[in-house]
Amino acid sequence: MPNTQATLLIIDDDRVVRASIAAYLEDSGFTVLQAVDGEQGLAMFKSEHPDLVICDLRMPKLGGIDLIRQVVDIDPDMPVIVVSGAGVMNDAVEALRLGAADYLIKPIEDLVVLEHSIKRSLRRVRLEKENQRYQQQLQESLNLLKEDQDAGHLAQMNMLPVTPWDTKNLHFAHKVIPSLYLSGDFVDYFRIDEDQVFFYLADVSGHGASSAFATVLLKFITTSWLYRLHRKGLVRDLKPSILLGHINEGLINSKIGKHVTMVMGIINENDNTLTYTMGGHLPLPVLCSEGKGHYLEGTGKVVGLFEDAVFEDIKIQLPTSYTLTLLSDGILDLLPGSDLKGKETMLPTLIAEHDGSLESLSDALGMTALEASPDDISLLFIRGKAL
Repeated sequence: MPNTQATLLIIDDDRVVRASIAAYLEDSGFTVLQAVDGEQGLAMFKSEHPDLVICDLRMPKLGGIDLIRQVVDIDPDMPVIVVSGAGVMNDAVEALRLGAADYLIKPIEDLVVLEHSIKRSLRRVRLEKENQRYQQQLQESLNLLKEDQDAGHLAQMNMLPVTPWDTKNLHFAHKVIPSLYLSGDFVDYFRIDEDQVFFYLADVSGHGASSAFATVLLKFITTSWLYRLHRKGLVRDLKPSILLGHINEGLINSKIGKHVTMVMGIINENDNTLTYTMGGHLPLPVLCSEGKGHYLEGTGKVVGLFEDAVFEDIKIQLPTSYTLTLLSDGILDLLPGSDLKGKETMLPTLIAEHDGSLESLSDALGMTALEASPDDISLLFIRGKAL
């Protein structure tokens, strides 16, 4: 099909050659401009902006090599086809070095060869421009994505609680290390009345933005549920198992395709008790006292998968002085060895030996100098001392 949108500029001081090429290309559907020498050709190139230039090398006033050099300086992507006589091999090499798309030797016995060269050169330029456009669009999309990630990261960091945070006899601190820019792990803690402090650690399935969105949903469900209890004056009767069941229902109804493992609890500072519930989370929380550590008991189904999931509250008396450590399963990737059961066995002892602070525990677990991780990692550290 003739390409009536392409404009060609023929520059040749041989009128017969120039006219014959022009006539053939016009019959092929091109718009053709003609110049009798290099100087006129350069002026027409600047004023008419053709899609392709065809030029001789041996011309008066301005030779082909100088013409190509100036054309390429003006438009580096401009395709130039040289049509010249034999015996100027050095000039041909120089023309191609300067960026000429093709070199054809006069006389051209079959102008179909020239036509094919023109179409090939125009197609190459078109593809290069499309590629540049796609690259620009891709970069713009990446920039927008980066802006969205920056905003998401900032929003997620702002949702996390202050660390460290102290109450009359409790010390809370946390650390969250995302495997990607946004994390699927989340921790939260806050006072719900004068005696009770609420906390949880969540590990959302997957990574990145979709998992991070699920943490936003968790925060919304939790705070809105507690707000309703406050308005009704029922917050003292809050049961972690009931709230976890509400989160389970909310995740399923949201249809975002995400599930989460969770540990959720309430520490009563008045009677030094812990009431907690488990949502399929591993590793289990580690309670340390007098230099020894052990896992808390508990099971429970993963949250957001099963409509019939039922969660259980477990209430224990806390030691006079203790630490309680909650971790996401990404921490197991940092421990030495390849046996998962062996890692789980060593974890309580390791925590008990380094449970003086979040910093010492982070060092012992290899989190402090960590630059990248295949999984999100989160750590919630609680230190308590009964009054």
